[in-house]
Amino acid sequence: MDAVRVALLRDVLAGTGWLDDTRHFAATLRGSVLSHGGGLLLVGTPEYEPWHLAAHLVDEAAWSGTPELAPTLVRHDARPSDPAHLAVGPGRLEAARRGETLLVVAPGEPPAPLLERICDARRAGATLLSLGPGEGELPALAHEILPVPEGSELDLDTVQHLVSAAAGENALPAPRGPRRFRDRLSRLADLLTAPPPTRW
Repeated sequence: MDAVRVALLRDVLAGTGWLDDTRHFAATLRGSVLSHGGGLLLVGTPEYEPWHLAAHLVDEAAWSGTPELAPTLVRHDARPSDPAHLAVGPGRLEAARRGETLLVVAPGEPPAPLLERICDARRAGATLLSLGPGEGELPALAHEILPVPEGSELDLDTVQHLVSAAAGENALPAPRGPRRFRDRLSRLADLLTAPPPTRW
């Protein structure tokens, strides 16, 4: 979903509460990865891996100059022969520590083995965010949730688009300082090739 479609969707959703909810959740996500600086882990369930959210967050990280938003996608069927960005398996959750942020995206309650790993990551000090079920063990564990219950006006995929777009837009500007001509030229090229800003 491109910036124009996100803007149209926001127009349609004006006054429904979804925009405030997704902005708040995105601000929490952004604040967590920026303030802790430990990295963002993104995981779904064995049946639902959030590929699109991972891709959009990588894009938003590049466009907003906020590399901390680029997640590590934790995959349930990762193999050592996969490319590096696709080869991170669930064992990575066991290594999660204080300072890291774990974003769990699931259409329903995750299976028990995954919940156990999520719980361990939280106990180790990771900040846990949940996008999906509004009730159950996962939301009870999470520091912040954005519930997308079954049968709601928006599906989980659409909400992920709103969250990723808001996370990039809410990024803090890069600190200013003395820059070389080459740096200024690079920044200008980035601005000229970036997608147009969306309006609320």
